[in-house]
Amino acid sequence: MAQDFYIQQMQMMVQPMRDELTRIGFTELTTPEEVEQALEGEGAKGTALIVVNSVCGCAAGLARPAVAHSLNNKKKPDHLFTVFAGQDKEATAKAREYFTGYPPSSPSFALMKDGELVHMVQRHEIEDRSLEEIAANLTSAYDKHC
Repeated sequence: MAQDFYIQQMQMMVQPMRDELTRIGFTELTTPEEVEQALEGEGAKGTALIVVNSVCGCAAGLARPAVAHSLNNKKKPDHLFTVFAGQDKEATAKAREYFTGYPPSSPSFALMKDGELVHMVQRHEIEDRSLEEIAANLTSAYDKHC
């Protein structure tokens, strides 16, 4: 019973963090199968931005607002996806399989082009940076790859 209460409380706590991305056009991937479908199916054509969302302070304070700001750029990814670390563990683990050469990082952003990773922004590149610096990192990648 206590376990169910905890799960409900966590879901209520993270829902606004999920909504912050889905409200601006991100598709939430909650299972490994959804990740495969998105990153090997239609999402593999063109460019796709995958946000590894999380509850940590830097994500709430910087990552989600910065990614939203970055989407005001003239060039932007064709597809927008998100997985939630710590919540949708299997989906997040599956998404991270596509980020070859990078250790798990939450939050993080991965830009893929035609199914290949072309740009990665990890937590250490988000922490202690301004919203504008984080967004500029992303928009620079969009300008180059999108």
